[in-house]
Amino acid sequence: MDLDIVALSRLQFAVTALYHFLFVPLTLGLSIILAIMETVYVMTGRVIWRDMTKFWGVLFGINFAMGVATGIVMEFQFGMNWSYYSHYVGDIFGAPLAIEGLMAFFMEATFVGLFFFGWDKLSKVGHLTATWAVAIGSNFSALWILIANGWMQNPVGAAFNPQTMRMEVTDFFAVLTNPVAQAKFVHTVSAGYVCAAVFVLGVSAWYLLKGRHIELAKRSMTVAASFGLAASLSVAVLGDESGYLSGEHQKMKLAAIEAMWETQPAPAAFTVIGFPDQQARETHYAIHIPGVMGLIGTRSLDTVMPGIDELVKRAEARIREGLKAYDALQKIREAGKTPVTQGVRDAFEDNGINMGYALLLKRYVDDPRTATDEQISKAAWDTVPQVAPLFWLFRVMVGIGMLLILLTATFFVLSARRKLDSHRWLLKLAVCAIPLPWLAIEAGWLVAEFGRQPWVIEGVLPTAVAVSNLGVKTLLLTLGGFIAIYSVLLVIEMKLLLKAIQKGPQAEHAPDEGDTLSHVPPALASTRNVAGTAAGATSGAVISSTGSAA
Repeated sequence: MDLDIVALSRLQFAVTALYHFLFVPLTLGLSIILAIMETVYVMTGRVIWRDMTKFWGVLFGINFAMGVATGIVMEFQFGMNWSYYSHYVGDIFGAPLAIEGLMAFFMEATFVGLFFFGWDKLSKVGHLTATWAVAIGSNFSALWILIANGWMQNPVGAAFNPQTMRMEVTDFFAVLTNPVAQAKFVHTVSAGYVCAAVFVLGVSAWYLLKGRHIELAKRSMTVAASFGLAASLSVAVLGDESGYLSGEHQKMKLAAIEAMWETQPAPAAFTVIGFPDQQARETHYAIHIPGVMGLIGTRSLDTVMPGIDELVKRAEARIREGLKAYDALQKIREAGKTPVTQGVRDAFEDNGINMGYALLLKRYVDDPRTATDEQISKAAWDTVPQVAPLFWLFRVMVGIGMLLILLTATFFVLSARRKLDSHRWLLKLAVCAIPLPWLAIEAGWLVAEFGRQPWVIEGVLPTAVAVSNLGVKTLLLTLGGFIAIYSVLLVIEMKLLLKAIQKGPQAEHAPDEGDTLSHVPPALASTRNVAGTAAGATSGAVISSTGSAA
């Protein structure tokens, strides 16, 4: 990737988004887990559930604050680094962001204060209501952000106005009910639930290994295992829905994920592993499972999935159709207030859907109408994203997802049998698994966003023409600044989280039987002395595991 304005602008947004997305999933999942724990407290009156809610609430608060700090910057970047994008689609893209700020974020932030400071000022039911409001507000924040992002992936309910040179809303309800946005929302929040569940599971396992807060840890693990298993299964099902919608609306992304260079007979095979070679346009040493990809992408056995070569030919045809719309648009602009002929209006209306493809030629010529056949062919091949990163990132995401299903299912069974602490190696595995959800989530984000290149808005606006006219030095300076500041924030969060975990919950009830080491099960009691001397090593394992999530 050449370090030009476009590449640096993309890199800067990717860095800030990837940092921000380290905090969002844990916030989404912990908010629901807190609400579940406090609900049990209100229903049973057992104070240990209040202690659990307060303890995990501290970790939630630390993470929430960092998420807010890193998220605000991203919205400013649309105006700073992507000014033409903001001009072109601000009427549509800005609405969900504004609603998210006015409704979801303020709701979330307001009730967060009640959650932390209202324990002795609100009734049990009143405080529980505030906790659920925090959870709902967190998820509403994700909803509106993903409605905006989903529109970028599948721009519905909008049309281009040649007089204003902007996209305008024609059906806001269609924007809200965009199937891509809805699928992304449920898939993303489910991934956040898995992230929080594995985090709670791992930290609780660490307490069991150290012989501390036994009862709180066991109850937390029971909630995390049940919640995590349901969420991880949901991620798999909803991921399948996302794959199907990609086959409907983003065929090139799906073909690149599968490294499918040529169209295969239906149903297409799934490539388990292979080594994509974009220059040679083939995948070396590929291992296939017949029929699976066809089912994922088309939900049928007789629908053909187009390969990359065929989709490039389609893109070239759409570029040529888009040139007709671009030519008509220039005539409309030159005419100003003077009416144009019916033929010009018809040319724009008939081919306007493909005008974004004509803008791909802006990378090679100032006026796309002067492009040569060779330049048109190059622009058509520009619609193919980098295949190898997509291919491997997708498989990393799926592989980790399968491991997390197995992990949460194992602890769910152990919880049902009341044997959570019977296998020390499983507890160690739970601690080591803490970074895995973050790795899967970041990989999934990269697949979603990297896979739609070269489009900032699928089929409408190429990334190359959406950036602000900034200097390379300015972008390098701000990029370095963001990396430095965000890294400091990440280190601060890690230290605060680890300090809170090492300190543990502040119990407000008389210790239960399981809270004393005299009642530690034999599997752990035999290692009582080891637990004391190995506390630093165990703590280091948590630091290493959690730190590697970045």
